[in-house]
Amino acid sequence: MPLSAKTVKDRTIKMAEDITRQQIKDINSAVAYSIACDESKDKGDIEQIALFCRYVNSTGPQEEMIELIPLKGQTRGEDVCEAVLNCLRAKGINTTHLVSVATDGAPIPFVTGKLESTYSDLLLHNKVRWLSRGEVLKRFAACLEEVKTFLGSKGLTFPELEQPEWLEKLHFLVDMTAHLNTLNTALQGKGRTALHMLEEVLAFERKLTVLARDLQKGTLSHFPSLREFREAHMMNLEYLHSAVITMQTSFGKRFSEFREEKTTLSFPVTPLSLDPSLLNMTAFPGVSPPDLEMELADIADKEMWVSKFKRLTADLEDVSRQKAVLAQNHKWRDIENLPKPDKLVFETWNAIPDIYVNMKKYALGVLSIFGSTYVCEQVFSNMNFIKNKHRTRLTDDSFTILCEDEGDRIQPRCADAVR
Repeated sequence: MPLSAKTVKDRTIKMAEDITRQQIKDINSAVAYSIACDESKDKGDIEQIALFCRYVNSTGPQEEMIELIPLKGQTRGEDVCEAVLNCLRAKGINTTHLVSVATDGAPIPFVTGKLESTYSDLLLHNKVRWLSRGEVLKRFAACLEEVKTFLGSKGLTFPELEQPEWLEKLHFLVDMTAHLNTLNTALQGKGRTALHMLEEVLAFERKLTVLARDLQKGTLSHFPSLREFREAHMMNLEYLHSAVITMQTSFGKRFSEFREEKTTLSFPVTPLSLDPSLLNMTAFPGVSPPDLEMELADIADKEMWVSKFKRLTADLEDVSRQKAVLAQNHKWRDIENLPKPDKLVFETWNAIPDIYVNMKKYALGVLSIFGSTYVCEQVFSNMNFIKNKHRTRLTDDSFTILCEDEGDRIQPRCADAVR
């Protein structure tokens, strides 16, 4: 007997609610968890906040959407923060073991001040802005003559398109955003650890030194668009050199907290080569610093367990090499099939006996940290497909359910949902 549309809808909502209950139970029982949130407007011109949680349970690291929160009033930073906090409270998610927040520019100190946490400071307040603008600029510069012809046919004039100073900056931005896009791509994808993000950002900061030197010398080896423009124009490279130095300083400030926590973020991969006194202990409830030090001393000469961390390093190196080769050959689907770094780290720690309980808690807590807001960006892509001009009247609950990842590991307990 076919079910009515209303019955299907009601049971779908019940199954989604059952999944949410299972999620909350897992989050509250985890050693630590982190959240990532970002906002974007849907087709109905409503600001939607994607709220994700990352934690580690018995099967490994999990990244799951908690809620798609609509903001139908003001959309100031404090409104976003208040909405996120209200959502956590309404769902009964405990904030005492929240260790990190990844955002796309929201005023995180405001969030920190309102969290009813035993610990006054989160481990990291990570602000990430996606920088994928290079392709647009590159194509605009390549079609500049055609653009001017088109504008002329419409009776439109833009003096900037004839000014060498303005065009010089345009070609500079074409090259710089191409370098930024390379970094952006390296930060994307599931299974990346916060340590991976830090290493990519630090590497890019070093590359900025190379780019600044390239401009200072005037060789322009890393600025192909600018180099081609210089063939027919005089340029002020000193100004562009100072712009790169300013960018380098900005990167240093934006990711300063990550840099300070490199020892902490490295712990899950290389725990035996670190000085435990340099670890950030304030954000991890249930970890005893004195006991952690004793456990590190105890395990240091146990070859059976030491060999597992050596194997982990070798496995991560192998995955990195395979990824580089596949990327060179543009085999992106094959890259997705490679072992996930965070899963390899988890499997190593899962094999360590529970007598090293403080080490395991600390490692899994660090592993729960989001490296970026990439998962939020993915949701926004799905959101704009689901809520389109032909379907703009979805309820908030239905919209959230449809935007959730179809590959969610948690399955609804259907027997309970259909009662």
